Amino acid sequence: MPMYSYKALTEQGKKISGVIDADSLYLAKDRLKKRQLFITELLLQDVPQKQVVLPPSLLLTFTRELAQLLKAGLPLYESLVTIEEKYRGNKCHSLVVDLCDHLKLGKSLSRALSSYDKSFDEIYLSMIKAAEQSGNLAETFSDLAILISKQQMLKKQLFSALAYPAFLGVFCLLVIGGLFFFIIPSMQELFEGRQLHPLTSCVIGISKFLNESIHFLIVFFSSMIGLTWIILRQKKVQLSFLKIACKLPFISELLIQSALVRFSRAMYLLLSGGVPLLQSLSYSRKTMKNAMLENIISYAEKRLIEGKKLSELISSPFVPSLMIRMVAIAEETGNMHITMKHLAEIYEEELDKNLQQLTSFLQPAVLMFLGIVVGVVVLSILIPLTDVSSFLSS
Repeated sequence: MPMYSYKALTEQGKKISGVIDADSLYLAKDRLKKRQLFITELLLQDVPQKQVVLPPSLLLTFTRELAQLLKAGLPLYESLVTIEEKYRGNKCHSLVVDLCDHLKLGKSLSRALSSYDKSFDEIYLSMIKAAEQSGNLAETFSDLAILISKQQMLKKQLFSALAYPAFLGVFCLLVIGGLFFFIIPSMQELFEGRQLHPLTSCVIGISKFLNESIHFLIVFFSSMIGLTWIILRQKKVQLSFLKIACKLPFISELLIQSALVRFSRAMYLLLSGGVPLLQSLSYSRKTMKNAMLENIISYAEKRLIEGKKLSELISSPFVPSLMIRMVAIAEETGNMHITMKHLAEIYEEELDKNLQQLTSFLQPAVLMFLGIVVGVVVLSILIPLTDVSSFLSS
């Protein structure tokens, strides 16, 4: 159904704008007049609806509000209409209007949501499809809101753990750059014609090289960053990099735990929502964002059809023994979804602890490195100044 963007005045004279769906321009005008609006502009919308993307924060709000309205007893269509009224004038309003239109035509919500695959991923769609069959949409939307909230919280944890050390690292580079590009060159005349200490000569030599090669260094490092970014996008390179990183004592734990938290949380929700195990593995695998672990789960998917046990198939040096044992027990008891919930909680707690340790280690390490560099530079400048005899001879 065509979408029309409009600008109008309310009875109180307030300016509003939004999007409305209608079969024709005449019907669009009629619908707006029934809302007691005075139309000032009404245009056919040229932007395809599939280009509308919900940002993560808005996706969480949409899911949470829909869960609350359904739990309050409102039918699905009325709940969407209520949300549509709230988001009039918002750029995502056309998406909600289109969902209402699909439901009005008798289509399922999962089919309507599948038109916006950039906003609603496969886990979201499969959960809604399973909920439509079981008739438990309210609980499903509530579970999805928890999943999205946990995913966003995990991203914030990772960002906050690295943000302050990264800020200190940038500050460290700025201080070092200031010393080598401005402070030391301004003091070179003071040391001309004098016999200098090897440390002072070395520091002045580095400063001179950096100043003379500044343009080359900018081009070189920019090219290296661009080339590294292109290379790391290759799947084989990512896999090799992860294999190396997973051999490092502390980094390996962070990479594996963050991937398993996402995987276990998604598996719990999908299995508890009635999605089959194979399909749950396929969808949850894509949330891991770890090529090495994704390959292990992908291999398990293929061999699981042959009647193999999941605990045996995921047995690998990169998969923690705790997870393998708990999955083996879950296969015997038939409580795989409960086991995945416990695993998500365990690895979430361990990841939080490790991120705190990483932050507490990186901050003093960066500050110590900055202190050493600044100390060496200052010492190299002070050594000639303390040599009084060289001043007198000069």
